[in-house]
Amino acid sequence: MISDSFLQSGRILVFDSGMGGLTVAREISGLAPEVEVDYAADNGFFPYGDKTDAALQARLPDLAARLVDAAQPDVFVMACNTASTLALDAVRAKLDIPVVGTVPAIKPAASLSQTGTIGLLATPGTIRRTYTAALVEAFARDIKVIMHGSMDLVRLAERHAAGEAIPLQAFRRALEPLFVQAGAEAIDTIVLACTHFPLIRGELAATVPHAVSFVDSGEAIARQTLRQIRPGQGKGRGGGRVFVTGPAVGSRRLLDVCRRFGFPTVVATDIV
Repeated sequence: MISDSFLQSGRILVFDSGMGGLTVAREISGLAPEVEVDYAADNGFFPYGDKTDAALQARLPDLAARLVDAAQPDVFVMACNTASTLALDAVRAKLDIPVVGTVPAIKPAASLSQTGTIGLLATPGTIRRTYTAALVEAFARDIKVIMHGSMDLVRLAERHAAGEAIPLQAFRRALEPLFVQAGAEAIDTIVLACTHFPLIRGELAATVPHAVSFVDSGEAIARQTLRQIRPGQGKGRGGGRVFVTGPAVGSRRLLDVCRRFGFPTVVATDIV
């Protein structure tokens, strides 16, 4: 449980393209169970990792505004590295409530590494962002950072979270491009720079070729989110709603996982 300074009410809307942001929602609820948390998934445009920058920049600010209008949160959390590294400033400019973004946990990974070599697992979009390059320059200038952008891992995470039995070999194949790069034998810390990846932390740990530590930004995002809520700010309507942008009838797997994470009430939207 989080310290008493964070024991306050409020409504938070956690947003991602799919189900990965549920890992951030879980961190928030774990630290402050009394806070009302809703979830929004842009399943109508999933996945983000293989979309163009222009398409996401055109979509995200207006989408965020419409979701906030529907959910009426006190804080909006962009629980997606791909979206945050591209459009966080534009979304903040569009909304009149605090917006918390998600960025790769490069700084803590660099400080934890004993070998001076870290891995960065992300989507292709996050890998190519200038924002990510700036984080490396700022916090890992003297660290070797070996990167791999994988949409296969995103899809494996969604299938695994939905309860599908997936052989470990599938995770091993998806990880292989990281470890065949020069110097990868020295990796001792891996940044999970996609909120989907904590869903498969155990599978990743079981298939890496040597022992590593995994770092993600979930708890840090949760703490920063809770700092944005003022005491007594909650709207008193409970939490647990999930907003989807695609047809609910075609989102059964997503909605089943959302229910298991504590989001049982589906709110259909007209956002496509």
